Amino acid sequence: MIYFIYGQDSFRSKRKLEEIILGYKKIHKSGLNLIYVDAKQKKFDDFYCNLKITSMFAEKKLIILKNVFSDIKFCEEFSENIKSLENSKDIVVVYEDCTADKRTKFFKALQKNVKCQEFECLSPITLKKWVAQEFEKNNAKINSDALDLLISFVGNDLWQMTNEVKKLSSYKVGGTITHQDVELLVKPNVENDIFKTIDALASKNKKLALSLLHKHLDNGDNSLYLLTMIAYQFRNLLIIKELQSTQPYGQIAKKSGLHPFVVQKSFGLCNQFSIDQLKKIYHKIFQVDLDVKSGKIEPELALDLFLAEI
Repeated sequence: MIYFIYGQDSFRSKRKLEEIILGYKKIHKSGLNLIYVDAKQKKFDDFYCNLKITSMFAEKKLIILKNVFSDIKFCEEFSENIKSLENSKDIVVVYEDCTADKRTKFFKALQKNVKCQEFECLSPITLKKWVAQEFEKNNAKINSDALDLLISFVGNDLWQMTNEVKKLSSYKVGGTITHQDVELLVKPNVENDIFKTIDALASKNKKLALSLLHKHLDNGDNSLYLLTMIAYQFRNLLIIKELQSTQPYGQIAKKSGLHPFVVQKSFGLCNQFSIDQLKKIYHKIFQVDLDVKSGKIEPELALDLFLAEI
């Protein structure tokens, strides 16, 4: 039997893998037939030999196979033997902690022959439900506005989100976590906060945009890194805006190469800029970056002038 687990959301895919391993250990307590194989370090024959060797305890084997997509030859040999592997009494979990290349023959062979589970990034509505459930697991309560603020600070990074949930739950044992608690204990994710800065600019609220930017600077965030993140966000907006006129919404992520969550988050904001405005802004960012790196202007002053001139 073969399972294929993969996806952009490495947190939930890893959690699923751990559930499979835990379930196996409950039944097969010796643990001697739980085997990890890294395709970067082992050949296919080494992996296949593990299935041919008879277990001395007559237990099913559980083989966790990682990084298989990194080796073309491994993929080819696996595909050639996929029927016999699928019919084996032993269990093979092909695990990729990232998005697998769906164009490859190997991916298509897995999709056709084995049980697959993809873990995409959660949509905003599903993310809110997921985080609320995590607080319930930690026997903690959180106000709705505090939950919204936490999600705006952390976004879809479930690794960080889990740590923040545990931290807030431990801080407010027996009480309800408030908006003020989140502000006190959680540092905003730079990328998500920069997006709010751009949203403020689009709404012609330069005062708020400058305030959000200086909050980062006061917290010690590097000016050049902030400029890089601003460039990244405007680049995404420009890419999406150029595709809006020719592609249906459902095809934009595929055509742009951007993650669907990025497209979903940016799509509405694109409507607040014209294509010419986005091109001028992106060119301005390039010029600001050049001026800073050539020593013509201090980074912090350059950021202030950039926001003021948009």
